[in-house]
Amino acid sequence: MQSRLRFATAREVFDSFPSATDDIKAEPTDQSPLVFARALADGPTPEDAIGFCAYLLPRREAVWWACQCLRSLSSALTPAEMTFIETAEAWVREPDDHRRRAAVNVGLAGNRNGAATWVALAAGWSGGTMMAGENAVPCPPHLTAKAVRVAVLTGLARISAGDRAGRIRACLEGAVRLLAGPSGSAG
Repeated sequence: MQSRLRFATAREVFDSFPSATDDIKAEPTDQSPLVFARALADGPTPEDAIGFCAYLLPRREAVWWACQCLRSLSSALTPAEMTFIETAEAWVREPDDHRRRAAVNVGLAGNRNGAATWVALAAGWSGGTMMAGENAVPCPPHLTAKAVRVAVLTGLARISAGDRAGRIRACLEGAVRLLAGPSGSAG
């Protein structure tokens, strides 16, 4: 089984994505990324584990992971929320520019307070340009991770404080399974 782990240490994740320091309170270490993520989940700000996983996972897997987290966090997703998630999942299954643009368009039309809006934006900002047209700007590589982080944390905000640590741990373990390789593959 081949691992999808792209970094040898947590510090390498931060070095590759300097914006992670804005989203994760913990200082990077030379621990393996999975050891670091688990330590974050057990630390004073377990939400940092979610942010770290958003940066650690490749973009496609990060979007898939966020979709799965949102599905597991709420048994009462609205039809609109399902549309956002399904649009992101369509891009994960077939990551072409048509599906990516559909995801960004759906996300831009959504409620920025909604977790599902952010998962659509994560897929939409996975590459290509942010907007079509003459003044098109390439999507910065860190935007998918930022949007995934917001999506999952916004979904977790719906969970009672007493259940949150367990849900964070479950989301973290989902990321670990994706990083393990094909048996946890997206799509």
